[in-house]
Amino acid sequence: MGTIGAISHNQLEAICKVLADTNDGLTGSQIGPLLEQLGINDPDPSITKWKRLFNALAAKQNAECHGASVCQFIEASMEPVRFSGQTSTFEKRRDALNQVIAFLGYSLGDDGKLRKSEAAKTLPEAEQRANKLRAELRRRDVHADVLKVCQARFLQKDYFYAVLEATKSVAEKIRQKSGLTSDGVQLVEQALGIPKGGYPQLAFNSLRSDSEKSEHKGLANLMKGLFGAFRNPTAHQPEHTWIIQEQDALDLLTIASLIHRRLDNAMLVPRIPS
Repeated sequence: MGTIGAISHNQLEAICKVLADTNDGLTGSQIGPLLEQLGINDPDPSITKWKRLFNALAAKQNAECHGASVCQFIEASMEPVRFSGQTSTFEKRRDALNQVIAFLGYSLGDDGKLRKSEAAKTLPEAEQRANKLRAELRRRDVHADVLKVCQARFLQKDYFYAVLEATKSVAEKIRQKSGLTSDGVQLVEQALGIPKGGYPQLAFNSLRSDSEKSEHKGLANLMKGLFGAFRNPTAHQPEHTWIIQEQDALDLLTIASLIHRRLDNAMLVPRIPS
């Protein structure tokens, strides 16, 4: 995350209202240690939670003339380990934060880290993006696992991370079904490759005919293509060197959806002891 300028009064207030929400936000006993951890003075612990947080972060930002400490607090408070067993709370708070920080040109990933994103200029614009993309994905009847990892990012038109997370979710499903621990093309070869005179660990059909074997190999090659075209290149270059347009993102997500559906019904082939 690069240097961020001073965050406006209204934007900072909105951030603090999400982080210290009465029902789903940080508790008073959590705010104090987080501020102390980051070296931020806690001027009045007795007032309303969001106002307490706002006063502390606003004073720090005014002293530094930039918003770095605000960003550090967001990341510290959204560290995934803090939400062990509370995935829904994390996602709900992250989605709410992403709606606010979209206007700063940032998005919060599922790793709790802030990243640059295309800034939304107005609330209607951000809502229009989200509604349009979700409607198209639902029209295509995209798999729930793809919708789950993409929903928050679409609000910021952050196609890169949407497709990356969808691709990662495919790999994770293969690992869950096969018990393997590798990744990418290697994972596909280990789980779905047909050894000479043998069977793969995961099979999409009975593999009794040449037609079924061709279908199985074709789906495996489709997965390799998805990893090769997207996952592998981006692992070795800066995140925004490959620009993904809306239509490309929708098509890639649809491919990921097809793969998820076929993996849901893939069969684990019993291993015969040698």
